[in-house]
Amino acid sequence: MNSTISIIGCGWLGLPLAEYLQKKGFSIKGSTTTPSKLEELAAKGIQPFLLQLQGKDSQSPEQDTILSKLLQADILILNIPPGRKNPDVVSSFLTKIKTLLHAIATSPIQKIVFVSATSVYSLQNKVVTEVDAQNPTKTSGRALLQAEQLLQNCPNIETTILRLAGLYGPNRPAGRFLAGKKNLSNGEGRVNLVHQLDCIEVIYQIIRQEKWNKTFNVCSDDHPTRQTFYTEAAQKLRLPPPTFLLDSSAQYCIVSNEKVKTELGVFFRNLTD
Repeated sequence: MNSTISIIGCGWLGLPLAEYLQKKGFSIKGSTTTPSKLEELAAKGIQPFLLQLQGKDSQSPEQDTILSKLLQADILILNIPPGRKNPDVVSSFLTKIKTLLHAIATSPIQKIVFVSATSVYSLQNKVVTEVDAQNPTKTSGRALLQAEQLLQNCPNIETTILRLAGLYGPNRPAGRFLAGKKNLSNGEGRVNLVHQLDCIEVIYQIIRQEKWNKTFNVCSDDHPTRQTFYTEAAQKLRLPPPTFLLDSSAQYCIVSNEKVKTELGVFFRNLTD
């Protein structure tokens, strides 16, 4: 394959994804917001770019030039989180997406993979599929859902949306997430998690099989209760397990992965692997 792929966001997921795609024969451009990571990207054969996406009016000419060069590619993988702690997350994230779309309009980019999240779903205490994202519980979920809509409505661009569950994997073991925490609520809620390597494989299969203009949930088959899973996961790492309040009520959704398994033929690791 001789296509060029640009990845905006070469962090915990984006960097190993870049390395994997490079091994599959793609030329890779990658962005980071951290100056010290430029050398690391270059050493791995990834053309590095230092990019800070801003609103169109506040984007510097230098950053405009960097973005323009980064977008000289066939496929864009957009992997930037909205920022859960930002009180103005919806407007600030959408401003960045609009800046990006403005630049894409004059670029050769024809296809986009947008890394979204299962936070676009509300806690309905039921199984949710890709058609159920209507009223997200979390503010970050609302930002992502509106960004999905902007990208899917972009003319002359084929965008596939990947709604990733909570990420775990190398240097991010799930057993550390809640270890030692006390009196946690929602112990009977269900977990939705996915391994880093499964996400990478799904993204590769989207590109390889040309599954464009699609929306997929990316999540493990397993959905144990929070109390069961995080207690056992912490104990496996010999960490103090979390404790949960006695509470019979639960708020959750169970994210279905049937569509991505059926259409792509992928399989997911068990959470106990």
